[in-house]
Amino acid sequence: MERDIMTISQVADYLQLSEMTTYKLAQEGRIPAFKIGSHWRVKKTDLHDYIENLKNGAKL
Repeated sequence: MERDIMTISQVADYLQLSEMTTYKLAQEGRIPAFKIGSHWRVKKTDLHDYIENLKNGAKL
């Protein structure tokens, strides 16, 4: 079952980055992430939109 909300670990794996780098990007607001309690989460559609914008040359 594919989920719409991803953990930092899942995002790191998807983007082929370390978890530490992914946490840092989330904390800096450089990837579209949000917190639930003390846990970061990323909506998959937001991440795909973000990647598309990067591919099109957007400065985010």
